[in-house]
Amino acid sequence: MKFEDSAPLIAIGLFAAMVLLLSIGRRLGARRLELDPEGARAGVSAVDGAVFGMLGLLIAFTFSGAATRFEARRALAVEEANAIGTAWLRLDLLPSTAQPKMRERFRAYLDSRIEVYRDTTDLAEVNANLARSAALQNGIWAAAVASCREPGMQQTTILLLPALNQMIDITTTRTMAALFHQPILIFGVLFALASISSLLAGYGMAGSRKQSWVHMIGFAAITSLAIYVILDLEYPRRGLIRIDASDQVLIDLRASMDR
Repeated sequence: MKFEDSAPLIAIGLFAAMVLLLSIGRRLGARRLELDPEGARAGVSAVDGAVFGMLGLLIAFTFSGAATRFEARRALAVEEANAIGTAWLRLDLLPSTAQPKMRERFRAYLDSRIEVYRDTTDLAEVNANLARSAALQNGIWAAAVASCREPGMQQTTILLLPALNQMIDITTTRTMAALFHQPILIFGVLFALASISSLLAGYGMAGSRKQSWVHMIGFAAITSLAIYVILDLEYPRRGLIRIDASDQVLIDLRASMDR
């Protein structure tokens, strides 16, 4: 199973590990208190504060980055729909004989773009649709350039070709935005800090007579949930937080092309 498909399992595993480490930390702290009641807590608060502070900062930064990328991907879907819609309208500037074939190419192109994001779990199918989109882009561009070379098409050239260029460029931008994620190493550090914080938190609870399961489970659950949300935002076509609704603008645009 790929990393981006395992967010629920990662969160559950992290929760279980944190609860276990809290319990282990408490036992280690209790043993240390028995051996050295007065010196067991010396310097502990400074270390705890530094580790918990780093954990909080890392969660905040990774959450902020994931949320920013989520919003950027959603905005790019709208931007692509606007670019294709603008180019579609400017096809009216072409000679009437060239328009039907060009509009058919546009419909096929938009169908391929919708299929790219319909099911991203099948990488082979995604790559096939991307290749199909690229081939259709080349055909649309070649046909537009050929039409613009005809006499009296200067105004069409000025208006149509830049619109087509923007329509083509946005596909690369969206593809790279979909592929760009937080480095796995950052998540590894985040999991390590969460684990170390659990051990230290358990050590700090050693002075109590009984384990406070409410605090232990609460700390593990909140931290695991926060990391799960970060993973869901980072891979918005896999979990509960999804970006699929943004693709509706392309579907609506495709429907308008048949009217």
